[in-house]
Amino acid sequence: MGPGPGAACAVTLNSSLTPEQQRRFQDPLVIQRLLREARTVAIVGLSTDPQRASWFVASYLQKAGYRVIPVNPKAGEILGEKCYPDLASIPEPVDLVDVFRPASECLAVARQAVAARAKALWLQLKLVNIEAAELAAAAGLEVVVDRCVKMEHGRYHGGLHFAGMNTEIVTARRSRRG
Repeated sequence: MGPGPGAACAVTLNSSLTPEQQRRFQDPLVIQRLLREARTVAIVGLSTDPQRASWFVASYLQKAGYRVIPVNPKAGEILGEKCYPDLASIPEPVDLVDVFRPASECLAVARQAVAARAKALWLQLKLVNIEAAELAAAAGLEVVVDRCVKMEHGRYHGGLHFAGMNTEIVTARRSRRG
């Protein structure tokens, strides 16, 4: 048995997902693989306002080494990156589509993610649209629902421990930060 992700317990954050949906769309191993393998993250609904969660997450992801592509039809540039009006307009492959739009818009975003051949669809914390998740999963995308990509990155890369948060991960390994 090779080196694993560490002893990860089932995270018991409040979620409106059923236990079966949590197993399908909040799998810790899928989340860890996405965070490890994704390089390009398109953030649908990225705000120009630094006080908004989407801006904070995008800024964090940039600092963590990800290429962030803003998807916002009302902005020209965010965080030094050119904005695109939709996923179809992005001229390069996208690994992960991170969604900060109302749940009612997620099905359309999932269709765009499938059409753009993204590898994964991630619906942010408290964002639940099972129809969108099912559509993306049926098309072969990895799907995460009702989780924050920044919080999950911090959980698995040691950042949340420094803020005093219990990540429910017990390990003797030192974090490889950088």
